[in-house]
Formats: sequence, C-alpha cells, structure tokens
Amino acid sequence: MDLINPLVQSYAEKYSSPEDALLQEIAEYTTHQHSEPHMLSGHLQGKLLEMVSHMIKPRRILEIGTFTGYSALCLAKGLQQDGVLHTIELREKDAAIARAYFDRSVYQDQIILHNGTAKDIIPTLTETWDLVFIDADKVSYTEYLELVLPDLRQNGFILADNIFFHGEVLTEPVKGKSAKAIQAFNEAVMKRDDIDKMIITLRDGLYLLRKL
Repeated sequence: MDLINPLVQSYAEKYSSPEDALLQEIAEYTTHQHSEPHMLSGHLQGKLLEMVSHMIKPRRILEIGTFTGYSALCLAKGLQQDGVLHTIELREKDAAIARAYFDRSVYQDQIILHNGTAKDIIPTLTETWDLVFIDADKVSYTEYLELVLPDLRQNGFILADNIFFHGEVLTEPVKGKSAKAIQAFNEAVMKRDDIDKMIITLRDGLYLLRKL
C-alpha cells in the first residue's frame, strides 16, 4: 500500500535540504547492497530526525534499532557539544556496518554502539534521556516504551517509527504478528495520560510522544 503519493514524496524531497555525503553513501549502500533496504529511514525522515534533534538540543539520545547507521547520524547532528547518543543493534553484521560509518563521521566520539538485545541493554544504561527513537522489532514496542519512559526527562520526547506498519493497521481486522503488536502499541499510547502524543503522517508513520 502506498501511504504517501509518490509525486508528493518526490516534491518534498526536492524542496528539502539534501543529505550530506556520508548519509548519501549509506543510503546508496543500503539501497543496493542490503537485503532489507526498506528499513532505511531515508532522506525525509532522516531530515525530520535531524530537525527534531536540533530543536531539542539533547545531551542524551537513545536509539533502539541502529540498522546501517543512517538515523543515528541524523539524530547526532543536534547533540550538545558534550552530548552522547547510545544506539542498540541486535544483528552483528548491521552493527559492524554502522560502526564503520560512525568511525568516519565527525560524531565518532559521541556515538556509543551497543550490539545485543535491547531489553537486556537498556536497563544497564544509567542515563536520563532527552530523546528516544524506537525503530526495532515491532512486537517489543510496548515493552520498550515501558523500559525507557521512567528514565525520560519531563518534557523529553520519544519518536516511534512504523506505527502504520505498511498500512496493515488500517485494515479491519488487523492481521499478522507485527501489525497486531503495533496496533496494541498505538492503543496503549492512547490510553496513557502521562504522555502527550501525535501521529506524523510521514513515510510509514511516526508517533511523537512527550512526557508530561
């Protein structure tokens, strides 16, 4: 299902600031060399992550789901001078690819890459988060929210990706393990009165949450 009109997508990309050279390289590699290129945040979503990070000026960012490193580098652009971004990737191969790109970036000393299971790693990170980006296994989204929310500062932000899950949550009844999990996450978010929330209709949908 095309959630966004391709003409609208092309127009928006044309009239948005271009990717820097390293981001272009990551996008090119992921598109042509990776078996799951659809997982890349891409130009417009990457620019949104960068803009949000610049607006917040975070000292501590947590990213759950590194993939090939594109989104982490976008988020890192808004870090304060003494800021740090922790990013977690389950798959060793993707973690190695991302680490190689991080090492070539100006943010190499500000990005800490963890390779392993997010549910195990998150509790070991003794940080207070200003910004969290969730873009990992969909069945764990609700658990990730519960794990990070206590350590998110008041008025801190969470961005959760793929909350339309390729349009599958728009059908009745919702089918498939991941789609059902995303629908359950969206409903769990709506029931909470300790977070402000809005859906951004960009790409596959982003949930923007603010801790009250």
